[in-house]
Amino acid sequence: MDADEIVPGLREVVIDVLATMQWPVLIYFVLINTSYLVFVALAAWDFVHHLRRVEQAGRGERVASEFVPSVTLVVPMYNEAAGIVQSVQSLLSLRYPHHDVVCVDDGSKDDTFAVLAEAFDLVEVDREIPRELPVRAEVLSVHVPRNGRTPLTIIRKTNSGRSDAVNVGINAAAGELLVFVDADSILDPDALLTVTVPFADDPTRMVAAGGVIRAANGSRVVAGRLVEPRMPRELLPRIQVVEYLRAFLIGRAGWSRLGALVLISGAFGVFRRDVLVEVGGLDTTSIGEDFEVLMRVHQHLRREGRDYRVQFVGEPVCWTEVPSTTKVLRKQRARWHRGLWETLWKYKHMMLNPRYGKVGMLAVPYYWLFELLAPLLEFGGLLLVILGLALDVINVPFALLFMLVAYGYAILVTLAAMTLEEMTFRKYTRWRDLGVMLLAAVAENIGYRQITAWWRLQGWWASLRGREQVWGTMTRVGLGEKSKT
Repeated sequence: MDADEIVPGLREVVIDVLATMQWPVLIYFVLINTSYLVFVALAAWDFVHHLRRVEQAGRGERVASEFVPSVTLVVPMYNEAAGIVQSVQSLLSLRYPHHDVVCVDDGSKDDTFAVLAEAFDLVEVDREIPRELPVRAEVLSVHVPRNGRTPLTIIRKTNSGRSDAVNVGINAAAGELLVFVDADSILDPDALLTVTVPFADDPTRMVAAGGVIRAANGSRVVAGRLVEPRMPRELLPRIQVVEYLRAFLIGRAGWSRLGALVLISGAFGVFRRDVLVEVGGLDTTSIGEDFEVLMRVHQHLRREGRDYRVQFVGEPVCWTEVPSTTKVLRKQRARWHRGLWETLWKYKHMMLNPRYGKVGMLAVPYYWLFELLAPLLEFGGLLLVILGLALDVINVPFALLFMLVAYGYAILVTLAAMTLEEMTFRKYTRWRDLGVMLLAAVAENIGYRQITAWWRLQGWWASLRGREQVWGTMTRVGLGEKSKT
């Protein structure tokens, strides 16, 4: 079959598909971008309420109070030598009356333990770790600072994965509340004071809370504390700054206001320890363990008929190093989407099930329609438009309308999110950084969204084919003084 026979046949196929799908796809993008605008409005409402509540709560009084819940920060580590000392220093220096840090070294092959041992003068202690949660790993040793005053515990174990490392940390934790923090992350000094406010306000019902994740690349970090937020110099991290702002600060705040938050980032999440033990800790077989554990908490508590709350808190920030290369970013996005699919499939029985309240009737359907299917419809819609133009079977006005709705509207949503951030928390104070964010908001929709959609589809396809789950390696450059430029 030659090209003269292929092209007419292809034209007919494209014409038929366009006739069926062009308007549904267009309406889909109108709906998804409009939903984001609704989340911006809900987030604005939530932020105003939160800021007023924090002002009334009195942070100074909370620092001195003996009645705030105790907190243990659990930090899983694997090959984190580049920035682990700064991260641990940051966690130890947080303003909070009762908190300690438990770091679990998941069989690192680099100098992660060595740099910690030198920085904190660690000594080995004879301590048996309880096994309230089943774990696969063998605990090799437990270490604490020689001075006996620094509230830090380092657990070395055989390699068994991040989720198993977190479960070891849960077993070792003494705090009423557990905060999961990635080893490459830095928290704002008052992060624990603000993220635990919901637990102090409603101690019997509040079971989990999450904070904001932001990109630390390019910012100035001194002695484990981020002292000046700055936009990264590289384009890829710049776009992720804007992407994280919309997804974490706006999207999750909106879901929290609706009372249907189903995802708390594993990089900065707070859980009641007793509830985590009840549900069996993190699922070591899941590649989307942060999403999966909260869905399991919702399922467990709804089935028991218990009154509970899950909340997002918009002010405390967890600064983390985001991928600066396409290789690492591709693996991350493929893993995220695979985790999304596998978790949604595992809890498909919650879909439109009144037994699970707003989670089952609102959040789960939304995640199926606008999170899981988004890359498929985006990539397919763009491909249809390109083929239609190439084969001269689509009119230019419709193609322009598609681009305007799919990408122009998305830019508008991002700008609305940026405006809200500037009016409330205003982390980036330099005019230069704000200008860079505006350009990044445009750049995100020209090439970046399309290629990440393709990567997300690859992750989904890998799961459908039953390929082995792989976390991949995040190459760190560290977040120390060198980030000044």
